[in-house]
Amino acid sequence: MPKRILIIDDAPVIRELLSDVLTDLGYLVDTAVNGQIGSDMALKGDYELIFCDVHMPVMGGVNTVIKIRKSKPDIPIIMTDSFPDKDAEMAGEAGAICCLTKPFDLDELRKIIKQLLHRETKVL
Repeated sequence: MPKRILIIDDAPVIRELLSDVLTDLGYLVDTAVNGQIGSDMALKGDYELIFCDVHMPVMGGVNTVIKIRKSKPDIPIIMTDSFPDKDAEMAGEAGAICCLTKPFDLDELRKIIKQLLHRETKVL
């Protein structure tokens, strides 16, 4: 059965890009437009990996990670950000495993996903 991945990002173009790449790699993908919806989906769903934007309306990425971590501490969460800043650093402290800067290097993205989901090596 294909692994499920959740993308939480308010930017339609990022949701589409990540969804297309992940679907092409054979994963099942769900998306959410903000941290509130995304954290609710994460807590109810069975995801192998979550991508979460740092800056979003309604509930930002740091609070989203904190909420997810309370109930699901083992799901790998990769933060994404156009302008890495203090919030991205705080997300790491809250439990995100790394922060990818937009625009993504698709080869790096594929490598990280493969490492995480197939447990080949530690990431970053």
